[in-house]
Amino acid sequence: MIDFSARNTGGQSIRSISRRGLLLGAGGLMAGCGIVPEVDKPLNLYSVSPKVAPVANPPALDWQLVVAEPKAGADLATNRIALTRAANRIEYFAEGVWSDAAPALVQSKLIEAFEDVVPQLAVGRDSAGLKPDYILQSELRDFQAAYSGNSGEAAIRITAKLVKMPERKIVKSISAEARQPSAGGGLSGIVAAFETALGDVFNQLIAGVLAAPQS
Repeated sequence: MIDFSARNTGGQSIRSISRRGLLLGAGGLMAGCGIVPEVDKPLNLYSVSPKVAPVANPPALDWQLVVAEPKAGADLATNRIALTRAANRIEYFAEGVWSDAAPALVQSKLIEAFEDVVPQLAVGRDSAGLKPDYILQSELRDFQAAYSGNSGEAAIRITAKLVKMPERKIVKSISAEARQPSAGGGLSGIVAAFETALGDVFNQLIAGVLAAPQS
């Protein structure tokens, strides 16, 4: 069974800190008696490796692209793995988190996808101080598991704009989305569904960027 309950992974109360001090102070006695104090179970860290289709006959690419970190609402701008089971309510899985905040994770994996399937394109991130010809700005609209009864699926939706620099002119708007049912139980099955859905979304984004008018 998947644990959907929220868990506070940061910060401790004064009471818990004081209790820890007492436990540490009595460590010698505990060791002598063979008693080990119980600690919180560490959370599993999850990442994804989206599969992206090769680009056949890509256009000539003599320009440089920067992929900005996607914007996201407070409910998604976190490393906690979000889920919905009812309208207008966001929850989080208790037993695992993403290896990075969702927007940073998506940015990193999208750059890798461009490098893998369009190696002739010079691509980087906005924090590198580059002077690009184009910036891909985006917003992470959906990045959560959606449940109906006991069946779950990964739902991802990204809207993006390709901006020509230095004019800051929008030359292409791209909307990409995918939903992938979970093939297995537990959080690991949902993470696998995220991986497949993210690959589908990246295929749409990359195709949209390459089809944009170059002017």
